[in-house]
Amino acid sequence: MKPLNEVVQNTPPSGIRRFFDIAQSMEGVISLGVGEPDYVTPWRVRESGIWSLEHGYTTYTSNAGLLELRQAISKKLNSLYQLDYDPDKQILITVGVSEGLDLALRALLNQGDEVIVPDPCYVSYVPCIQFAGGVPVRVPSYSEEEFRLDPERMERAITSKTKAILLCYPANPTGATQTRENLRKIVTVAAAHDLYLISDEIYDRLSFTRPHTSIPALTGAWDRTVLLNGFSKAYAMTGWRIGYACGPSPIIEAMTKIHQYTMLCASHLAQRAALEAINGGEEDVQAMVADYDRRRRYFVRGLNSAGLDCQEPSGAFYAFPSIRHTGLSSLEYAEALLMKERVAVVPGNAFGDCGEGHIRCSYATSLDNLEEAIDRIRRFNDQLGGHRLEKTGAALP
Repeated sequence: MKPLNEVVQNTPPSGIRRFFDIAQSMEGVISLGVGEPDYVTPWRVRESGIWSLEHGYTTYTSNAGLLELRQAISKKLNSLYQLDYDPDKQILITVGVSEGLDLALRALLNQGDEVIVPDPCYVSYVPCIQFAGGVPVRVPSYSEEEFRLDPERMERAITSKTKAILLCYPANPTGATQTRENLRKIVTVAAAHDLYLISDEIYDRLSFTRPHTSIPALTGAWDRTVLLNGFSKAYAMTGWRIGYACGPSPIIEAMTKIHQYTMLCASHLAQRAALEAINGGEEDVQAMVADYDRRRRYFVRGLNSAGLDCQEPSGAFYAFPSIRHTGLSSLEYAEALLMKERVAVVPGNAFGDCGEGHIRCSYATSLDNLEEAIDRIRRFNDQLGGHRLEKTGAALP
C-alpha cells in the first residue's frame, strides 16, 4: 500500500485525550484533565434545543449559519467590547472554535508560511498549523513572567516567511491573561510586519482578575484579526459544537468557501439553542463564572498547601502548578499520580517545551472533588519525600 499523509502520520496523538481515555477505564479516578465545564447546559438552552427538534428544525441552514444567530453575536460583541461586525459578511458560524481555527489557518496560509504561537499553548495549535501546510514557530513564555508572551521576544522570531500570530487569552493551559498594554505592543509588532492575528477568545468570559481585552478592539488590529469564539465554555455547551469566526469580509468569505465544501453548516438545532443562550443566558453565565472563581481561589490555595508551587491563574479554568522540585518529569509525575492516587492531570510537556516541569489541572469540577484531589496530591507528594519516584509500577500501560 502507498504511504499515508506524512504530516498526519508524524503527528502524535493528543496528550490530553490519552490521559482522559486511560482515566475513564479506571475506577475511583478524579479527573482534572479535560477542560470541560462540569455544568450541564442551562435548562432554557436545552429546552430550546428540544423545542427545535420537536418542531422540525432538522434541515441545513445557510453555510454562514442562521442570520438571527449572527445578528445576536454581532450585538453581543458590540455590547461587550464595542466591536462592529456585519452579520451578513463578517461572521461565520462554525462547528466549535476547533473548526474555526482550521478554517482560518487554511484560508490564510500558503505552503511553508510560518505562524508564531506561544509556548506552552493548546495542544491542537501546532498540528492544525501543520495540517494547513504552515510551519509553527514557538515563542517561549515562562512562569516567572506569568506566562505572558513577550512582544520583543516574539518579534525576534519573525522572518520573511511569517504570516500570522496565533494567540489564546485567557490561555489554555496556563490560565494566564495578557495586560491591555502588552496586547497593544503585540498588535504594533503585527502591524509593523504586516502579519495576521488569529485570536482564540473562547475563555473571554472567564477572566477573573481584569476585564477581558478583545484583540480586534485595539487600534490597528481589526483589519488583520480573525476573532474566534464559541459557546462551549461560558455556556457549558461543549457537546453542541457551536462556535463562530469574525473578521474582515475577504477572510470570512475565504473561510466560508472551505466551510461550504467540507462541513456545509453547523447543526440547525444547536444553532437555535445557541441563539437562546446568547439572548437569555447571561444570568447563567454570571453564576457559573462566580462559581469558577471560588473554585479557582480554593484550588490554588490547596495546591500550594499540598506542596506544589502554583501561581494564581487569571482566567479560564486551569491551574498550572510546578512539579520541578520533585525531580520527576511532567510525564512521570502525571503517570505516577494517576496510578498511585487515581488523580488524572495532564503533563505540561503536552503543551510545549516550556510546559515541562508543570502539570495542567482543570478545576471545572465540584469542590468536593477538588478537596479530595488536593488530599490525594498531598499524600502523593508526602510519599515522594523529596526523592525521585521509582519508575517501576508507575508507568501507564
